[in-house]
Amino acid sequence: MTAEQQQETRAVTVFCGSSTGTHEAFAHAARSLGLALSNANRPLVYGGGSKGIMGIVSGAVLDAGGDVTGIIPYAMVAAGGEADITKSVYAPHVQVKEKGREQAETIVVNSMHERKAEMAKRSCAFFGLPGGYGTFEEVLEVVCWSQIGIHNKPVIVLNVMNFWEPLRELVRNSIKNGFILAKNEQLLLFVDGPTELAEHETFDWGKAAMEALDKWEGVAASHVYNWTLRKDGKTDSDVLGAS
Repeated sequence: MTAEQQQETRAVTVFCGSSTGTHEAFAHAARSLGLALSNANRPLVYGGGSKGIMGIVSGAVLDAGGDVTGIIPYAMVAAGGEADITKSVYAPHVQVKEKGREQAETIVVNSMHERKAEMAKRSCAFFGLPGGYGTFEEVLEVVCWSQIGIHNKPVIVLNVMNFWEPLRELVRNSIKNGFILAKNEQLLLFVDGPTELAEHETFDWGKAAMEALDKWEGVAASHVYNWTLRKDGKTDSDVLGAS
């Protein structure tokens, strides 16, 4: 993908779990977001696979006629894919050109870092749905990249069943204790559903997500570096260094 294509893309990366979680609201939010992305003509970029929240959001985009690109590390393809570790399920969750998902593009990369870098390069924004350690790390890394000027893109989490509330409090606690600038709280946006959690299973998360994306204004990087510089004195337009 060229630098020009990266600047023009409307694609959005969604970070989420390969498990479905314990609340139906998580699956509902994934379907709602996937449908909204397709309706808004925004291609989905995600971590590949058809199980868990990852499978639900990608399936919703495909069912609605949208475009989907899955980025998968080769080690996971060779081993049969990411597992739903909460249920000790180790079936082949990542398959290239899986039946029923032939329209999805699959890109196989060499490492987890390359996976994240490729997802970031292909997207103009990031959404976080509920997930585990991998989802936490992905969301926080792209926030960090905004803080240090690698990119300037919205990072938005859907706070389904108040799932992301502890992260919001963690960020605010870090600000209180002098580790994050107060303005940088806006680097991570939260889409909150109804006060009554029972309504989260019917709330239009996709619409709320698109509205948050459209309203995003950006925050200037607080740490400015020239990420095109290389130690050999040359420059590289691939600021993530994953080419």
